[in-house]
Amino acid sequence: MGGKLVVNEIFRSLQGEGTRAGALCSFVRLTGCNLRCNWCDTQYAWEDGQEMSVEEVLAEVKKLSVGRVEVTGGEPLVQPAATDLLKCLCDLGYETLLETNGSVLISAVDPRVVRIVDFKCPSSGQSDANRWENVHCLTPRDEVKFVVANRTDFDYAAGHVRRDDLTRKCVVLLSPVHGRLGPDTLAEWILEAGLDVRLAVQLHKMLWPERQRGA
Repeated sequence: MGGKLVVNEIFRSLQGEGTRAGALCSFVRLTGCNLRCNWCDTQYAWEDGQEMSVEEVLAEVKKLSVGRVEVTGGEPLVQPAATDLLKCLCDLGYETLLETNGSVLISAVDPRVVRIVDFKCPSSGQSDANRWENVHCLTPRDEVKFVVANRTDFDYAAGHVRRDDLTRKCVVLLSPVHGRLGPDTLAEWILEAGLDVRLAVQLHKMLWPERQRGA
């Protein structure tokens, strides 16, 4: 298997976002990110971490005894060995998810992985980094997410949903920035626009509002 990774944390929790929200899941959070979003809630993962081999990460995941694993960050794909880890997880029979920020090409990721692509809206300050080529790699098993802080963000997301016909390619989720936009407001905008997307709230921030890191 080979390969070295810098790992911020490995933990078991409930999935907080996406179509599997509320489901038991193990998380491997890798260190490092190529973006600096204005409302990032995982800044602690930008630099803090320890070096582990892919084999060591798999051993820790096995201890958690959960059949579903999400590799997240930071941005996992800035570490070359992340694709090795994802392939190994699939080979071992785990339902394997990847949370990626939309700025790195996903074409090299094992097609068995559920790719959750979090394209950045203008309020993040990083929307120019979006790699829209990733749209052509999407399959029905994948998910696209837009995190929305204001009406400008919503209009940006809606424009790309329509332009790239995203809802025909995969599930599309719109999520309000926690503490900046009420989910009720975002729900009204979705209804007014008639967008066939899912409203996604961050369940983990409702359950554990004071928790800054994984358990």
